[in-house]
Amino acid sequence: MTDTNDDYVYDEATGEWISAAEAATKNAAEETVEVRDSVGNLLADGDSVTLIKDLTVKGANQTLRRGTVIKSIRLTGDAQEIDCRYEGIKGLVLRAEFVRKR
Repeated sequence: MTDTNDDYVYDEATGEWISAAEAATKNAAEETVEVRDSVGNLLADGDSVTLIKDLTVKGANQTLRRGTVIKSIRLTGDAQEIDCRYEGIKGLVLRAEFVRKR
């Protein structure tokens, strides 16, 4: 028997009404995205990575060379993208397939 004070939300993916507690659990599970580097190592916020390929940076007229170390990465929530800082380049986003964890 369900409590009459339960809140329900509409789940657009399934087309059903589900309890708010179930929706919160489902959203928490979706937010934990595993990001893996080119060899399958699990990446986390704050990790340092090394480039495995020369990459031309659009809009910066600069090429990041293979072996370049990028420190303090941040995960974006996308399974394949990481946000990072590199001197002279603002808003650098790299694909995880081009990096290897140090």
